[in-house]
Amino acid sequence: MSSPAGRIARPFFMSSFLDYPSLAALAAQSDAVTQPCACTRSLSAAWESQPVSFPEAQLRQVGTLRESAYDEPTFDEYHPAGTRFWSPDAPISPRHYPANRSDVWACTLCGRHFLRYVEGGGYFVDQRVRRLSAALLADAPL
Repeated sequence: MSSPAGRIARPFFMSSFLDYPSLAALAAQSDAVTQPCACTRSLSAAWESQPVSFPEAQLRQVGTLRESAYDEPTFDEYHPAGTRFWSPDAPISPRHYPANRSDVWACTLCGRHFLRYVEGGGYFVDQRVRRLSAALLADAPL
């Protein structure tokens, strides 16, 4: 099922795809927020399991970085400076894991943005979250 622009149409349950310029604009907006808020109280700068205290009710979904509802995105990570998945300074590359499986959410109270995805394996699922930061964005090809 293709759209007039040649892109695969998204099923009704999928959010709007955010391209890199849109993501960068949201990151810049988020970085400009300085007011304290419950949404950042228990978060570090790295990917982490979503804390129980995270105020999920005050978030709204803005879009997704998942390019296709049908194709499996890569599990390749992007770490040109030797960072690791859990590193606070690890780049956020929308085409690489785990950003490529993430949705973008905004706090309705302060306007900060977050990346969220569900990690699943074996006998568990884990909602993971990371603050969106313009300084860490990388428009790296696969």
